[in-house]
Amino acid sequence: MKIACIAWGSLIWEPRELKLASEWRPGGPLLPIEFVRDSDDSDELAVVMHEAAPPMPTYWALLDTNDIDAAREMLRQREKIRPDYPQWVGSIPNPCGPVDERVAEWLRTRELDAAVWTALPAKFAKVSERAPSAHEALAFLAGLQGEQRRKAEEYVRKVPREINTLYRKLFEDKLGLAPED
Repeated sequence: MKIACIAWGSLIWEPRELKLASEWRPGGPLLPIEFVRDSDDSDELAVVMHEAAPPMPTYWALLDTNDIDAAREMLRQREKIRPDYPQWVGSIPNPCGPVDERVAEWLRTRELDAAVWTALPAKFAKVSERAPSAHEALAFLAGLQGEQRRKAEEYVRKVPREINTLYRKLFEDKLGLAPED
């Protein structure tokens, strides 16, 4: 079984526990993503799937496993997702709920059998499934100082240039956070 991992954020530059069988490449499915998750383990405003956002390009890589359960577990560990939230690891096939038709259609156009991706919800002000407004996201980043600010800015800059979300445009315009080349 050929399994792809779909990514749009730190998995691309910091795969850690993910065992990749290929390099990251553009051409993943178009998915609605935005900077709307106040990360649990750092001060960044992470990019996650958010249905209210416009579709953005994503990246993908082959995983070095042919077992979907192992692929889901590898991604769960990399993303530090607690075992009691299996729905926060998206996959096709999906043992935890409905199939994402956007990813299913993308899989049909490739010679791939399965895919996994991070399905963490938006989170802001410690409230899961609450997305910050554009003003709140900007104020959050602008309010960080020192090392916290440096790390949050680094995250925004490292997200691939093609992922040009509405919030990213605001961060670049108001805070000068242009993507890395």
